[in-house]
Amino acid sequence: MQEMILILDFGSQYTQLIARRVRELNVYCEIHPYHHIPLSLKGVKGVILSGSPSSVRDPEGPKIDMNHFYGKIPLLGVCYGAQYVAQHKGGVVEASATREYGRANLAFIDRHEVLMDGVGDNSQVWMSHADSITKIPESFKLIASSHDVEVAAFKDLKAPVFGLQFHPEVYHSTDGLALLKNFVVDICHCPQSWTPESFVSMTVKELKKKLGKDKVVLGLSGGVDSSVAGMLLHHAIGKQLHCIFVDNGLLRKNEFEDVLASYENMGLNVKGVRTADRFLSALKGVSDPEEKRKIIGRVFIEVFDDEAHKIQDVKWLAQGTIYPDVIESVSVNGPSATIKSHHNVGGLPDFMKLKVVEPLNSLFKDEVRRVGSSMGINPNLLNRHPFPGPGLGIRILGDITDEKVRILQEVDNIYIKGLKDWHLYDQVWQAAAILLPVQSVGVMGDERTYENVVCLRAVGSTDGMTADWSHLPYDFMAKMSNDIINKVKGVNRVVYDISSKPPATIEWE
Repeated sequence: MQEMILILDFGSQYTQLIARRVRELNVYCEIHPYHHIPLSLKGVKGVILSGSPSSVRDPEGPKIDMNHFYGKIPLLGVCYGAQYVAQHKGGVVEASATREYGRANLAFIDRHEVLMDGVGDNSQVWMSHADSITKIPESFKLIASSHDVEVAAFKDLKAPVFGLQFHPEVYHSTDGLALLKNFVVDICHCPQSWTPESFVSMTVKELKKKLGKDKVVLGLSGGVDSSVAGMLLHHAIGKQLHCIFVDNGLLRKNEFEDVLASYENMGLNVKGVRTADRFLSALKGVSDPEEKRKIIGRVFIEVFDDEAHKIQDVKWLAQGTIYPDVIESVSVNGPSATIKSHHNVGGLPDFMKLKVVEPLNSLFKDEVRRVGSSMGINPNLLNRHPFPGPGLGIRILGDITDEKVRILQEVDNIYIKGLKDWHLYDQVWQAAAILLPVQSVGVMGDERTYENVVCLRAVGSTDGMTADWSHLPYDFMAKMSNDIINKVKGVNRVVYDISSKPPATIEWE
């Protein structure tokens, strides 16, 4: 049984960050919606209640039954979670006279409390609340205050239960990681043993047991997730794994050949399938982004199914689903609003009678890279930027033609090569070139032109959930614009996207 910290999600935007910070401590944790608490708490060493956009004073706000773990395992409430615990035990929560968002500093810290060990004088914390705890329950003790918030942290004197009005998981809380370590390691007594190496060992063992001698088929994309999933499966079942890499005609320039070459030294059993005409024919005349995604997804499944049927007695489909996909698909308010379709969670069409295995579905993206590194996968593959499943099909705004694909492949090739040549590639989470459905007037030589506009995009991020645009050097941008316009026929204008996520997304479609 995997020992872990259970994080109950009340809908906070920071819940994933709690999990990421706990895992930085080499402690395994899982996020579950507050209304789907596991029936068995075997192996759960501690519980963290997240924040929430709701108010504990709202009769319709999220509620849970804490009786089966309160006082039995250590509990930490964060923001809404702390207010919920206080109110549940007879404390008072009221609307704050002033909403408190942003940086604050602790003015009082109880140095005798293990939870506050290592938290510095005047330590900066991050507040984000419209309600405040104005009276703690009789059995509780105040263990920290800020200049403006008296009840910044508390402890139940009768049980290993703690509450924090601020968010220790947010990076602006300077001693937040130390505080979480105090809870997870010193109070919950979690061994800090959840490492990439331990994950590989445990996962390979589980895959051997689950799959036995069954055949498994995996669709490789050349990206990090599918490649690491492939290597885990390869370690577990060897040649019983059959990998298929589909050229949908919307890959980067020379990507089909380059990706197949990169897999040669990894020992994977890979078949490359060229089907560009099939995809581009199905996409002809289609401009709607969601419709394009659905067509690309449908044709991919058809091609993949055709190839899978050529392998006798396949029982399993492997997917590179990672933890953010899983979390989003079982969110507090049901499946997230459709920002885009065509990601791994969602299952298979009825006609593909295969069981699904997802060896990475407990990992965040950066953890996938560390697991891949521990297995010796080439850093050039591990450090590749994320690339969307529909490929350039959602980076060509509007309908897709052979000529538009050619133009964007050339632009993208110059841009990505430039980032690598200028040693900027590894400083960027994801870079993309987008062909806009816009033509503009230009002058080349002595002639007026009326040609295409391309947009360059580069963002920094940790896991793609939020992102900020990258401040690339002006000299580099000038070089890229000059090279693209001079070398790619059909382009006479280059622009740069300076939007962050949110409110924008990383991709344009």
